[in-house]
Amino acid sequence: MYRLFLAAAVSLMAGFAPLAAADLVLRAADTHPYGYPTVRSVQHMGELLEKSTEGRIRISMYPGRQLGEEWDTLEQTVFGAVDINRVFLAALQNVAPETIIPSLPFLFRSEEHRDRVLYGPVGDEILASLEPYGLVGLTFYESGSRNFYNTRRPILTPADLQGLRIRVPNSDMNVAMIELLGGNATPMELGQVYEGLRNGTVDGAENNWPSYADTRHFEVAPFYSLTGHSMTPEILVISKLTWDKLSPEDQKRVREAARESARYMSTLWKAQVQEARERVEGAGNKINDVPDRDAFRRALQPLYERFAGTPRLADLVRRAEETE
Repeated sequence: MYRLFLAAAVSLMAGFAPLAAADLVLRAADTHPYGYPTVRSVQHMGELLEKSTEGRIRISMYPGRQLGEEWDTLEQTVFGAVDINRVFLAALQNVAPETIIPSLPFLFRSEEHRDRVLYGPVGDEILASLEPYGLVGLTFYESGSRNFYNTRRPILTPADLQGLRIRVPNSDMNVAMIELLGGNATPMELGQVYEGLRNGTVDGAENNWPSYADTRHFEVAPFYSLTGHSMTPEILVISKLTWDKLSPEDQKRVREAARESARYMSTLWKAQVQEARERVEGAGNKINDVPDRDAFRRALQPLYERFAGTPRLADLVRRAEETE
């Protein structure tokens, strides 16, 4: 995958003339299904673009893994077969090191602090870091707090993860996080997790309320523990091949529509979290608070040195932490 990104980056050396004023339909991919906040938000972005360009630019949405899993669609985006893609930020951590920063556990003090970091100078630099790899970062979509869930027992302390096989996104940092907590990390695409939980290939996973509910993982993993260890966002990207064909004016319109869609997404997200929690609680799942969240924070502190120890990344961490 990394070699493919580099190959695509080299191919971008060739120039592209801006597109003429003609109809342009941008293909957008998302692994989430129709109705999910990220899908609705990209559709909203399409409506804004169609209005601002008087119908010249539209978005055609392909949700629900119609074009493949996230790794598949990212490759397609680099090579221009997909124009716009919403992916979980962890999917890019092994490609652009700066994207690790928002995924560091307990980096954000609150949702408000997260938003000030992501939609400020630090977030802009993280988005810009994708361009050498054939992608242009447009905006972040919030993804709530991530919590552990499993088929065995409540997670109250890091020791409760000892020996559990925990599904993680395919990133080195997520694997290291589970190992530091004493679990056995199992990288797996999200679409495979339900069956993995059901047949015992994995004992648990970690995700936010809507993902826990909408994937139906709550049906087979009834223990949901509110560790709140991460607020890793989603990210909306556009193929650099597509971007470079747009006029500067249309590039501005696309970026503005993307950022407005992030605000729209935030409103949808809050309602989705409430609905998902009510559905899970109504099913009788066992939900527990964590009495000592600092115990998890201390256990995961080595991740900062290992994955954000370079001067460049350490500076981004410092600036994020100092953001008021």
